Amino acid sequence: MDLHRDAIVADGHNDLLMLVARRPKDVWSTYFRERWIPQLRDGGIDVQVLPVFIDSEFLPEGALRETLRMIEAAHRIAAANSDEVALCTAPGDIEATTAAGKIALVLALEGCPQIDTDVELLQTLHRLGVRMVSFTHFGRSALGDGSGEDATGGRLTHAGVEAVGLLEELGVLIDVSHVGRAGVEHILELATKPVVASHSSAFALRDHHRNLTDEQLRGIAATGGVVCVNFFAGFLTTEEKPTVDHLADHIVHILDVAGEDHVGLGSDFVAEVFGEKIPACDRPVVIQGLDAELYVPGLEGPGGMPLVTDALVRRGLPEATIRKTLGQNLTRILTTHSNL
Repeated sequence: MDLHRDAIVADGHNDLLMLVARRPKDVWSTYFRERWIPQLRDGGIDVQVLPVFIDSEFLPEGALRETLRMIEAAHRIAAANSDEVALCTAPGDIEATTAAGKIALVLALEGCPQIDTDVELLQTLHRLGVRMVSFTHFGRSALGDGSGEDATGGRLTHAGVEAVGLLEELGVLIDVSHVGRAGVEHILELATKPVVASHSSAFALRDHHRNLTDEQLRGIAATGGVVCVNFFAGFLTTEEKPTVDHLADHIVHILDVAGEDHVGLGSDFVAEVFGEKIPACDRPVVIQGLDAELYVPGLEGPGGMPLVTDALVRRGLPEATIRKTLGQNLTRILTTHSNL
């Protein structure tokens, strides 16, 4: 589709770095070039956020070491494939990279097990290129509770409050995806700069704790931030046959509630991650009571991203709104707040 190919397409969350880093370091760059660059190109993706997520096998002692390995992997794949991608860490990097026809890569943290209460290490990780940070995964962290702990009513810890201040000072985006409901409210109370949800959908359409309420959507928009809609089928619908229209429903709802300047895409593609990391004896994969291997057909990976544009066009959305949703909004907040 011409609109998709012409638009800036930005994805707020793809865990591909986990698959790069689990390989021997000597093949990091060639694996990324052969396996992921073609998929990103097929999807028309111009800006890709790469979260650093630490699996339970590395916790707690190996969390920081694995974080550094994943960050090193990101730097190496970018350096070795500089004709195709660039790791963006400095002002103007995203614009220069996309203008040159390359894919802009941005480092993020998904949860902060690697720092525990040593909040000052966020400054170290910023120096290494991290430009977006979420505080938790599903469970409890030293900074606050994840959405899987909503029953506790837990807000941010003292360390979490300190982290908000430091990240805003550094110009690092605070990501509320996975943060529990009370924690999101706490962050929005404290925030003086834009907040992002890198991969979250609408609670009003699917009442799962990983999704955001309308009040939270409005709160993120009030900061000037962006909600990047998650493609994970279990967060979109309870139906056994999810479709791209379920995803479009969430996008349209968030457009209606938060406004067209505050919606983006956060794919959360995990099919290859689960396919490679989870042995057959541990199937089916069930996470938070959901079938984690139920995918929207065609959206198992980044190559299917044009299907999203097709769905939004069929909804009759204005072209300008579609362009904002596909990538202009997320790119704007990355370039203005994270100085990229």
